[in-house]
Amino acid sequence: MEAGSHSRRSTQDQSTDAARRRQLMGWLMALALPLPAAARSGIQPRPGNSGEPVAGDESTTLRIGFAGPLSGPSSGVGRSMHDAVLLAVEEANQRGLRIGGKTWRIRLIAQDDRADNATAEYVARYLVGQKVIGVVGHWNSGASLAAAPIYHAAGVIQISPATMSRRFTAQDYPAVFRTIPNNESVGLYSAEYVVRRMGIQRVATIDDRTPFGHGLAEQFSRAVHDRGGQVLGTYSVSEKTSDFNGPLLELRRRKPELIFFGGLDWQAGLLAKAIARLRIDARLMVSPGSVGLPFLMSAAAAGNGTVVFEPGAAAERMPGWKAFRQRYGLRFDSDLHLYASFAYDAAQALLMAVRQSASNDPTVVAQEMHRLRLAGVSGPIAFNAEGDLEKPSFTLYEVQQQRWVPLLQIDGLPR
Repeated sequence: MEAGSHSRRSTQDQSTDAARRRQLMGWLMALALPLPAAARSGIQPRPGNSGEPVAGDESTTLRIGFAGPLSGPSSGVGRSMHDAVLLAVEEANQRGLRIGGKTWRIRLIAQDDRADNATAEYVARYLVGQKVIGVVGHWNSGASLAAAPIYHAAGVIQISPATMSRRFTAQDYPAVFRTIPNNESVGLYSAEYVVRRMGIQRVATIDDRTPFGHGLAEQFSRAVHDRGGQVLGTYSVSEKTSDFNGPLLELRRRKPELIFFGGLDWQAGLLAKAIARLRIDARLMVSPGSVGLPFLMSAAAAGNGTVVFEPGAAAERMPGWKAFRQRYGLRFDSDLHLYASFAYDAAQALLMAVRQSASNDPTVVAQEMHRLRLAGVSGPIAFNAEGDLEKPSFTLYEVQQQRWVPLLQIDGLPR
């Protein structure tokens, strides 16, 4: 799908569209094809410069993809990331792009992966079929890991603004990158803070069995143990459950001082409520991606005291945040999520590599990305041989009076 916006339609039109979407869903499921993002997410074409190429000019059109959750529980962050990528595309088209002595237009093709692994595979095949040079995506680690082999086999660049699983960049794929730190670093810093700064020795972990959540909880547990702490128990639940009674009733007897949760924000909020309801006297530490309204709305007052290490500096301390927020606000009516800055920087890195290499060959562009030095909105962007950030930053947040408050920033990789 090309760039889109939310339009205001009558109730009758919405009902008609809903019926058409259901019919289209049935056809596409029967054909085992990915559902176009417009049909799934309701994203409509926005007026103005959307990066759409001039008709009949496909030979000088550079296609890049976006893949993320445009529907479902994570649709808020997905839409915000999509709009940030669209902004980067529009700005690049305004500046102009020259390849081989010709002026090229950049076209954004967006797909809704629903934060679902199987859907992500269909989306990846669809984007490859659309001849994209690179894809900004996906949001969750499971989706990125499912899609990565497909992009790799087709020689398509994948740059994620949100995937944290260490496995993502450990696959030895030369065209895989990310604009945030990996969960190994976050797990180490989280454990260091819990044991050394909070003085906590007795912890437990609960995770959602996903590559992101389980990997992060495992890294946290190992790092706590290495620092002399005691891990009282490690538990896994379904990524879709709201029932934490099993592990929590057991943990109420074991009396941990802190419970670490590896999983998404909305589920973490429900866990906070369950801890309070069962009167378990333990702090809660949650996973990156939790800073935002979904956790606060889900947890309500039970979320107070929750802590998390998020990638990057706090928004107000990001070097390009103020100007980015202003441009974003003038262009879109969607909420600006923290991860939008990483999506914008991912698109900027991809497009700068195209510009500097003066090539539309993804192999050449990927090589240029490994040499890239970009002053991004979120901070300096430069990649190591695996595609990880060379100099990531981290910020510790705490919920105080049902608001996320930044407390501490750490720069650089853990030693």
